[in-house]
Amino acid sequence: MATITIYDQTKKEVGSMDLAPEVFEVPVKPEILNLVVRAQLAAKRSGTHATKTRAMKRGGGAKPWRQKGTGRARAGSTRSPLWRGGGVTFGPQPRDYSFKVNKKVRRLALKMALTSRFSEEQLMIIKDIDLPEIKTKLFAQVAETLGLYKALIIVKDADNKLLLSARNIPGIKMISADQINVYDILRHRQVVMLENAAQDLQERLK
Repeated sequence: MATITIYDQTKKEVGSMDLAPEVFEVPVKPEILNLVVRAQLAAKRSGTHATKTRAMKRGGGAKPWRQKGTGRARAGSTRSPLWRGGGVTFGPQPRDYSFKVNKKVRRLALKMALTSRFSEEQLMIIKDIDLPEIKTKLFAQVAETLGLYKALIIVKDADNKLLLSARNIPGIKMISADQINVYDILRHRQVVMLENAAQDLQERLK
């Protein structure tokens, strides 16, 4: 069982925590991480792109000219895809891009993502972050002290004071433990957890 140091917001050691090997020491398989990230990004796509087929275009009901005798190619509608202003052949239509990934696979991928950050020594546990007021400058000072530059900060419950103080700092994202996902972990170089969030997450993923 691995042990990780717990720091306070001034980066002083205040204790340690045992990390469950079934959460932070699992074999990392890139193909599983790739699958889950693709599924997550696909689910975000709106899929509202659309083109009009000849049936959807307004007008075009009258035959442009008679079938024979003009010397021109026969035509039945001015909304043919061959004509300017006509419909589109096999163009994109609204669709749902999401696809299913089994719950066990998503859970495993989350463990792999956490394992990768821990093995790279990019996982940090903080006792707590306490700010006297909602102020970006105050949180920026804490982030600088902790050496955070591209970090995902995980709290147990949504803290409006922390959230509002951190939201304007480039590279920093804060989420609650129940919103944790593979894409955000891999997208941020550093993962910072408050102690109570780390305990809660570890219990849920065991």
